[in-house]
Amino acid sequence: MLLLKREQATEIEKHGEREFPNECCGLLIGRFDDDGRKTVVEIFPVENAKEELARHNRSLILPKDLLRGERYAREKKLDVVGNYHSHPDHPAVPSQFDLDHALPVWSYIIVSVLKGKAANLRSWEMEADRSKFNEEKIEKNAE
Repeated sequence: MLLLKREQATEIEKHGEREFPNECCGLLIGRFDDDGRKTVVEIFPVENAKEELARHNRSLILPKDLLRGERYAREKKLDVVGNYHSHPDHPAVPSQFDLDHALPVWSYIIVSVLKGKAANLRSWEMEADRSKFNEEKIEKNAE
């Protein structure tokens, strides 16, 4: 389960709308809780580094941006617990590309942005054997 504040979900949706028709991307900064849940404390937007012609259906977080996010999280005594990206004019369902580039234990939020408006936000976790994603429940709290 992923614990996410409503304002964080809105922030991700707005990021997807601003970047439309391209994909947005960013990191989820938070903590791995003892009960197996992940709590998002902050959204950490990063620039989609994918080449211009592919940004409409691919996102890329450069290693330097991931390291910057990891350093930022460490300074706050937190971890990178996942990432997010948008799917412009497509469902909030991971692609084979998403699976091929995923890391175990992270949460993967995808926001579907249809005709420039955020439509659906879902989270996914990868199976330990890397064979597929399973949908992860999101608990949105008001805090």
